[in-house]
Amino acid sequence: MLSTASPVRAAGPSPAAQAESLRSALFAAQRALLANEPGAEAYLERAQAVLASDFGRSLADVDPAAAEGLRSAFVDMAAAVAAQDTPAFAAARAQAWTAVLAASYHIVEQAVQAGDTPTAQAWLLVREFRTASRFARPNGDATVALQSLAIGEMDSETAQQFLRADLYDTYQARLNEALRELAQAEASGFATRRAELASLAQGYFAILVPAYVEQRGESALAAAQAAFADLRTAALRGGDTSRTIVAVHEALDNFRAAPLSPEEQARRAGQLLRYIYLVPLEYGRGVSNGQVTLQFEIQEAVTFHEAAQAAFADLRDVLAATDAAATANTAALLDSLGAHLLAANTGGAVAEPRLLNQEAEQVMATLDELMPEEWKQQSVAGDFDVITSMLDQMENAVRAGDYAMAESARLEAYAVMESGPEARLTSLDPELKLRVEALFWNGDAANKNGLSNLIARQAGLQEIRTVRVALNTELQQVQKLLSVQSAPGAIATNAAVIVFREGLEAVLILASLMGSLKMDSKQYRKPLWLGTGLALLATVLTWSLARSVLLSLARYGETLEAIVSLIAIVVLLLITNWFFHKSYWDNWLAAFHGRKRRLLSGETGVWLGLISLGFTSVYREGFETVLFLQALVLDGGNRVVLAGVAVGLLLTCIIGFLTFRFQSRLPHKKMLIVTGIMIGAVLLVMVGKTTYVLQLLGWLPAHTMGFALPYWTGMWFGIYATWEGVAFQFLAALIVLGSYWLAEGMKKKNRKPSQATAS
Repeated sequence: MLSTASPVRAAGPSPAAQAESLRSALFAAQRALLANEPGAEAYLERAQAVLASDFGRSLADVDPAAAEGLRSAFVDMAAAVAAQDTPAFAAARAQAWTAVLAASYHIVEQAVQAGDTPTAQAWLLVREFRTASRFARPNGDATVALQSLAIGEMDSETAQQFLRADLYDTYQARLNEALRELAQAEASGFATRRAELASLAQGYFAILVPAYVEQRGESALAAAQAAFADLRTAALRGGDTSRTIVAVHEALDNFRAAPLSPEEQARRAGQLLRYIYLVPLEYGRGVSNGQVTLQFEIQEAVTFHEAAQAAFADLRDVLAATDAAATANTAALLDSLGAHLLAANTGGAVAEPRLLNQEAEQVMATLDELMPEEWKQQSVAGDFDVITSMLDQMENAVRAGDYAMAESARLEAYAVMESGPEARLTSLDPELKLRVEALFWNGDAANKNGLSNLIARQAGLQEIRTVRVALNTELQQVQKLLSVQSAPGAIATNAAVIVFREGLEAVLILASLMGSLKMDSKQYRKPLWLGTGLALLATVLTWSLARSVLLSLARYGETLEAIVSLIAIVVLLLITNWFFHKSYWDNWLAAFHGRKRRLLSGETGVWLGLISLGFTSVYREGFETVLFLQALVLDGGNRVVLAGVAVGLLLTCIIGFLTFRFQSRLPHKKMLIVTGIMIGAVLLVMVGKTTYVLQLLGWLPAHTMGFALPYWTGMWFGIYATWEGVAFQFLAALIVLGSYWLAEGMKKKNRKPSQATAS
């Protein structure tokens, strides 16, 4: 046990400062040795002085085994300096450092058991974390636990559980990382790095020994330790380590020192799915015609792959329990992806993007079968990890003055947001969704400081950080809202509402257009139905392809929505205008010639126009529906969501049937009036929403009207409190009404010559 007179509490350098002095001195000695410069002996002596201080004595008092490892390592380092053997020195240095980590962990454990929180907090700083990157942040569970212990909010037993879970998770992650890097060092022929990594792996495993014995037993431990010893020996001798690495992996197969909680498993699953999505996406942007055209995109793909590997390593034991062969195949595919990326990133062969897409799709398909449904349902937390990571990258790019990369990172973050959390948010809190979109893009009408706007004008880091902080606040609210696990009934209801809302718009468009046709113009309903059928087919295909392409589409989601909406509006206006005029021209021609005639130039063009109208009007809604439903699939699974889709489609079909049935019984004059109103309503909604999207993208200015409107006015009626939106909606109404009034005037004008001739 630690005594109250422990040197930890004495005045002088802290354990963390002493540990850093030791590590710095040993690193400087290795650097001097590697550069064949004098000074290695002096640096080694400086490290020995640290070890001879109270710091070293504390380590020896608590962990004699670690102290013996340190002594042996220093003997080996002295011999390596004398022999100018850099690989041997690197291996011994790694052994010394991991022995310090092991001993400091034991000091913290004993201090917690003794209720000596100050000592535990001081020595906890002598530790490592998971490799810090924009995709993985240091785990602070142990620090938080000790703080809670200090103020009496947690007992020592619970604090120890948090401590063990945190540090075991960290050192197993470091162990896996060392093994991956060792394979790369072997392929590159880096002898010193290879020896160091093999020794680090052995040292990290030594920290995990208590958990390994508990799960596997003493005999398995002896075999594992022998495998690690063989690995280090092979690395030092310069032999091929591939066989010994395989033996180490076999010893570690399905071993998890600190089993993850179900929540953490789901979080890692969400990260894994997102990272694998992004690997071929980034790679494809950086490669063209067998050449690397954008090196930073390849590096992005490499970083995503490393993050995917780390997440997969955390889940591998659980996945293997379900299907060991499929899990091994997934690991092999991930390794193959890594090999392609390494080659492209180091000037080697550049694989076709299609190949990486295929391998990533195979990984995704296998994971979809292996992952429990609860992982898929709760993986939204992983989405927020990726979003935060990409926004960090955006800030770093701005700091470096690379605004092109900053915009790419912003788009990537928004793509994940739109194809994941935002889809669920649409049905839960649409008003919050609009605020998040505004901060991602060009701000709202009152404040135009959105990230897209700021990056486009190359604003300073502080200005961008201010908006980022506001966005963080909103994202935290979104995550809190979505973190509550939805009941299957709620998920199905959300799906039904989404399908019904989007389907209702499509029904209104078709009903208004078909109702504008006279009974003797039924032939023009056929191309509308044909376009509708093609749109439904395209929607089904989009759903089936969603897993592999939706994320890349989501990157341009607002732009695609704007383009499709503009096409739909233009075609709708043109065809509507033609409907009104065609109706009255046919009447006049029939009276003039005494028979019904179809005298219309460009009949093929009319059919193509009607088909495109039916297609764009319906597919616009279908694309949005697929995008929204994908997030619900992650939340509730296919069956629950499809049940909601079925209900929504049923309601849409009922409304459609009643609408068309009712129209078929209307007299022509009343039919024109009713459908004219419907056309006007649909156009107002479509124009209002499209104007909002264009303002979001910065393609149109936005001037507020000085008051706010409830979110449902925009979601259901496309009415937003901006002068531009109202003006365009008013203009659309004028076009429809003007077309009707013009047709009425032409009808009266043409009726007079006909009556005069008859008299």
